[in-house]
Amino acid sequence: MIRIVEPYVTYGYPSRDTVRKLIYKRGYGKVNRSRIALSDNSVIANTIGESCSVNCIEDLIHEIWTCGAHFKETNNFLWPFKLSSPIRGFEKKRHPYQQGGVWGNREEKINELVSRMM
Repeated sequence: MIRIVEPYVTYGYPSRDTVRKLIYKRGYGKVNRSRIALSDNSVIANTIGESCSVNCIEDLIHEIWTCGAHFKETNNFLWPFKLSSPIRGFEKKRHPYQQGGVWGNREEKINELVSRMM
């Protein structure tokens, strides 16, 4: 399915540090269909800590990073990240990343783009 949407999205392999920064800065959880900030570990412990062994933000980061046994539950718990447009913008939106554009697989260079968008 990634081939269908590839001309419209950019993707890559974020580092553990990028995942940590995203969750700490822009992380929200779904609690009773509401968007709740992850400012306290009790939010995580009360919602997914009962069914999984995820009790704090660091456990959540580890589960997302390693695609652990309870990845589906932790991923469904996280609200989608709302990021800004990147600082300094994009060069050429109509070309793939390998040809100097923006869409397609950035591999490890996605970290730089996400840091510009936070």
